[in-house]
Amino acid sequence: MTGDRDLIVVGSGAAGLAAAVTAAAHGLDVVVIERAGTIGGTTAWSGGWIWAPGNPVCARTGIDEDPGAPRRYLEAVLGNHLDAARVGAFLRAAPQMVGFFEERTALQFEGGLAIPDTYGHLPGAGQGGRSVIAKPFDGRKLGRDIRLLRKPVRETTFLGMTIQSGADLRAFMTMTRSARSFAHATGRVLRHMRDLALHGRGMDLRNGNALVARLMRSALDLGVAFRTGVEVTALERRAGRVAGVRLADGSVLMAGAGVVLASGGYPHDAARRAESFPRNAEHRTLAVPEAAGNGARLAEAVGGHVDLSVARPAAFCPVSTVRWPDGRVAPFPHIIDRGKPGVIGVLADGRRFCNEGLGYHDYVNEMLAAVPEGQRARSWLVCDLRFLRRYGLGVVRPAPVPWRQWVRRGYLKTGRSIEDLARACGIDPAGLVATVAAWNAAAARGEDPAFCRGTTPYMRLQGDPEVTPNPCVAPILRAPFFAVEVVPGSFGTFAGLATDAAARVLDAGGAPIPGLYAAGTDAASVFGGFYPAGGINLGPALTFGFIAGRHAATGETP
Repeated sequence: MTGDRDLIVVGSGAAGLAAAVTAAAHGLDVVVIERAGTIGGTTAWSGGWIWAPGNPVCARTGIDEDPGAPRRYLEAVLGNHLDAARVGAFLRAAPQMVGFFEERTALQFEGGLAIPDTYGHLPGAGQGGRSVIAKPFDGRKLGRDIRLLRKPVRETTFLGMTIQSGADLRAFMTMTRSARSFAHATGRVLRHMRDLALHGRGMDLRNGNALVARLMRSALDLGVAFRTGVEVTALERRAGRVAGVRLADGSVLMAGAGVVLASGGYPHDAARRAESFPRNAEHRTLAVPEAAGNGARLAEAVGGHVDLSVARPAAFCPVSTVRWPDGRVAPFPHIIDRGKPGVIGVLADGRRFCNEGLGYHDYVNEMLAAVPEGQRARSWLVCDLRFLRRYGLGVVRPAPVPWRQWVRRGYLKTGRSIEDLARACGIDPAGLVATVAAWNAAAARGEDPAFCRGTTPYMRLQGDPEVTPNPCVAPILRAPFFAVEVVPGSFGTFAGLATDAAARVLDAGGAPIPGLYAAGTDAASVFGGFYPAGGINLGPALTFGFIAGRHAATGETP
């Protein structure tokens, strides 16, 4: 047996770090055990947005909404999948979580004042002010511990530089049309190149990387210990409660206040994915490879119950496959391009199948429903040269970054006519020609009679305000034409360990297992397998991590 602690946290993404920082701030001696060699998990690769209705950051700006509206909205979205106790705990604790980190730690936030919820037509939907994001962070403030921070993923950065949605992203998207934007983007790139030369990585941290870095700084300030590259193989029980862990080297670490599981869910657990994922063989996960279901297995060995009854097992996102010259193959998440004016999604028959500008989770849901069993679950995002140079498509960046290399690599398909493009993709030419013609006729009037693009605040935010009368709709006219194949993917799992309002793991009978907590994607989604707003992965991860850490230290329940 080796050195005892008060609390052991397994995993170092948003949920694990939130639990560790909260418990340490309440006086516990905490260690975070991470099987990877770096800290941050999939959170470090994420966009970093956090859904936290009623948060004090946005409230300070004068946003004052009916406190019952978020619950009405979730009731409308979740329906029979609503877990009233856990949803209530989340809505009560999320503002407390944001306030706690702001007041007592290095984690500081900016407000998403104009970010609406996904389904604006439902009762209680928010029009802005329910989201926050970690403020940018200077990586130098981590000192030598910056080496422990997982680097951003290559596909969604520019030479390793993260770009934050909002003003930062708008500047990069409009740098060829605005002197101010050009100056901003150029300055950021030059500073990033300097950091690469001096430090081997970017130091202007944003998005999920800034969130993890700020939580790391907070944890280090509070004396939290980190053990990376360490595998937990079993949970230890004493006197009827979980009281420690056994490590791969055979040593045992005890913890009087218990263990928090936050190891990233099961996106790389082949057996459990086959049990729960639709079209699993075609599915591409965006999660880090270490997220392989370890938390669920550890909990099941001591009586924990995995809840697979959620509406969807994962947070879906359409992805394309990027093949780099060095042989690396990785998925790219199509988050922002689908909603821009002048792109449509089609199936192999050339027909559209969904409102491309709704949520990324919805896009995959509709694709899975539209493609018959026995056919490959795939679609194509189709656009023209004007769109490609203005917005980019997938990993292909907008002007002035060159695009022809992606044609040579086979990622970007192209054709001088719509028929040529269809043949290059394996799409029915007559079907695609008819679809584009119908789209163009309506788009010339700013309309989408088939799927109503641009009719909610969420959709309009994804569009381009410079395009009128509909910021989400424009014709596809200017040759050459382009397409990228997209398949079902996901950010992480929604199915997971059954937990209660205090983040305690439940057994098959619904009773809490003393001393055992789960948060993040190790726990079943509080939103029942739905995606009601951007930030609904990190919002609950931080909130239930906060709940778990506070409960372990004080016994307080939300």
